[in-house]
Amino acid sequence: MLGNTLRLLRVLHDKKSSDLAEELGISPAYLSKIESEKAQPTLEILSKYAEIFQTTTSALLLFSENLDKEKNRGPFKIGMRNVMLKLLEVLEGYKNEANKNLSNKQ
Repeated sequence: MLGNTLRLLRVLHDKKSSDLAEELGISPAYLSKIESEKAQPTLEILSKYAEIFQTTTSALLLFSENLDKEKNRGPFKIGMRNVMLKLLEVLEGYKNEANKNLSNKQ
């Protein structure tokens, strides 16, 4: 779930994937692979993420690990986690739609 964690971090900070890819020094296609769990980020990329989002690499890994441990959680915590992740995904969709609308007006 590291890729999902990194995607959520980007979305919460209202950062476009193309902008983040440029800051990380990677292609937008590679960032997409990382965020969709099709590729694993290197330690160098994780360090850059931490620097950009003013956190630590260990905090990124710990948050991701905690998302992975849902088997040990009760049904309420699992349900709340799923609701929060779905909410973030819905907000991401609205933001993307709003950005498309703005682009079409220009």
